[in-house]
Amino acid sequence: MGKSAAAPAEQATKRAEPGYRSLSVGKSVPASKAKVKRTESSSSTKSAMPEYTPSSNRQQQFKTPLLSNTVLPQRSPSMPTPRHDPNAPNALVMKRPTVIPKGKRVVDVVVDPVLSKHLRDHQREGVKFLYECVMGMRSEGEGAIMADEMGLGKTLQTIALIWTLLKQNAIHDSGPAITKALIVCPAGLVDNWKREFRKWLGNERIGVYVADAKNKKIANFTMGKAYNVLIIGYEMLRTVQEELKRGAGVDIVIADEGHRLKTANNKSMQAIQGLNTERRIILSGTPLQNDLGEFYTAIDFVNPGLLGQRAAFKRAFEAPIIRSRQPDASESELEKGEARWQELVSLTSKFMIRRTADVLSKYLPPKTEHIVFCRPTKAQAEAYRNILSSPLFTAAYGNMDMALQLITILKKVCNSPSLLKSKKDTEGKESETIESILPLIPPQILNSHASSTKLRLLDSLVHRLYTTTEEKIVIVSNYTMTLDMIERLLTSLSYTYLRLDGSTPASKRQGLVERFNKTTKATNFAFLLSAKSGGVGLNLIGASRIVLFDIDWNPATDLQAMARIHRDGQKLPCKVYRFLVQGGLDEKIYQRQVMKMGLANAVVDNKQSASSFSRDELRDLFRLDERETCQTHDLLGCTCDCMGAPEVKLEDLLEVVDEDSDDDKPLLLSLKKASEVNMEEQEADLESRRKAKMPKLRMLMEYHHIDTKHISEGLVDEEELAVAVDDDVFFEVVKQSESNVGFLLTKSSS
Repeated sequence: MGKSAAAPAEQATKRAEPGYRSLSVGKSVPASKAKVKRTESSSSTKSAMPEYTPSSNRQQQFKTPLLSNTVLPQRSPSMPTPRHDPNAPNALVMKRPTVIPKGKRVVDVVVDPVLSKHLRDHQREGVKFLYECVMGMRSEGEGAIMADEMGLGKTLQTIALIWTLLKQNAIHDSGPAITKALIVCPAGLVDNWKREFRKWLGNERIGVYVADAKNKKIANFTMGKAYNVLIIGYEMLRTVQEELKRGAGVDIVIADEGHRLKTANNKSMQAIQGLNTERRIILSGTPLQNDLGEFYTAIDFVNPGLLGQRAAFKRAFEAPIIRSRQPDASESELEKGEARWQELVSLTSKFMIRRTADVLSKYLPPKTEHIVFCRPTKAQAEAYRNILSSPLFTAAYGNMDMALQLITILKKVCNSPSLLKSKKDTEGKESETIESILPLIPPQILNSHASSTKLRLLDSLVHRLYTTTEEKIVIVSNYTMTLDMIERLLTSLSYTYLRLDGSTPASKRQGLVERFNKTTKATNFAFLLSAKSGGVGLNLIGASRIVLFDIDWNPATDLQAMARIHRDGQKLPCKVYRFLVQGGLDEKIYQRQVMKMGLANAVVDNKQSASSFSRDELRDLFRLDERETCQTHDLLGCTCDCMGAPEVKLEDLLEVVDEDSDDDKPLLLSLKKASEVNMEEQEADLESRRKAKMPKLRMLMEYHHIDTKHISEGLVDEEELAVAVDDDVFFEVVKQSESNVGFLLTKSSS
């Protein structure tokens, strides 16, 4: 990323800000691919970052721009004049090349003020980063990956880049850097991209052609001059790839939700690669590093050859890194895996950038997250125990397929035992397994939704929310039959709702979102959402509360769903609720999300191997912990009183580690001679174990820990606890004994 020569310290400080992190991969490439190194940078004036103001106000003030007079008059063909004034206040000036073709001169490339005046600081940096990547200034290739978290404005940054490249070139009198841009995205986002271009540039400035079922004449884009940008869905791209090779060709490809290009055999990826376009950008809100195979594919797509052959990458990087993330990894495996990961990060950071939602803290309302541990109802616990006592449970220890079926079944029991009666979301062997289990569960439990502790809690929450506020709510589940159950609950309460799941046609999804965002709670109080469908570009700012009714093995799925309401345009403080059955499979999955990422990643998309779970891990998964205490809190080793005390401070960390349990101490044989003890090895082992506990301790710094029994026993000041919970509606629900909330982890960004 180009640094201002006048203020290197300021740029270095920006690199260190929370929420800003870039990743890297480089390898020698053939000399024919080598690019001229460029180092000189133009100065650019940064815009002041205002304190939080709802972005909807900013958007309401914004009107589709008319053709403005920001373009500077060109003095003469021989006099290099930038298109826009590089010395204007807040001008966003791109990095200048220092080596230019013989007989040519350099001219400043300045992002159109029509766009740059709306860019926030992280977006300005993002546009500069992408520009330098595709112009060959940051690595040996011309590709880039922007993996910013959801809601950071990847679309606007991309539009600013495309518009700049279409109109300008740093080499004077050489024509624009590109003439044709291709945007490939999921079919459901095609219209969204079209609207964003119209919103920021209007219809007069740029020709945008949308290829869909009604508009299939790709020649309008490839052969004519009226259209500079083509927007097309991944599926349709495969049918028109040959047409795209004709005419002027394509100069740059943007792959939105690019994490979908998972394998080299992906037909959409092959279609793009067939265009022979070197400038390729992947946009993704999902951390690609969670699956190293997909990570390699993405890197090799944007900058081919930089990581070598797939087999060599797997041997040098993937195998040792994955091994180091397993719970039973040895010390040497941990060290090797970490070293290879850091090397991979260093290699890729030149053309991969990822910023977290922390950079939006000045622009968005506060957000409070509640991890809600619900005690199972007696009926739910009985169903759970009956399943675990069946012969199928014993067979699961030696049969991974059976183990995976039981995991899915127990997840359904955590939502509601009544879901076992539904044949929806089940198929093949799993359906047969459920049929053999049903006789073990009393009919009155299977026939009653009241056996679900989560549904009872949701009932209380939506009732209080509807009767005491004007707020709306999004409810998310991984299972359509769970959404069916919630739909029946809302209907019984006469609460209005909309629903979007995998069966909703792509052409209707945006309409549902807009209806929900524009109407009051009387018209549409709730929005029921399938977790997988909610991970792609949905903006549900009409709601200020969201419930994750169940949990996914892949933490990215949950994070994507949670980001639907806390994004640009939101006016109200947001509340996020994650429902877990205390002591059940829900809680075990959550523990693995936050403490055993290696194990969690092993089960994403059902790609488990027979070695994914050890017998001990299965024994832990297939157990209902019915103690009153919260197992997650116990595993953290926290010694707080669980009364919502403030978070652990940084300066207390070392003291907490030093006072931790005996399992931090080296395991010495009682009769070992002192002369045989290697103290250096023991100290190294102790330090390694301390570091392994640090992620758990960081969690203590972020959450208030609340055991609800202190409320019923009158052992805590309710006013003080209400401040910690930071959610009046939910606090009133928690205080009700019938809510069945046993433990609460609460974190607020306010």
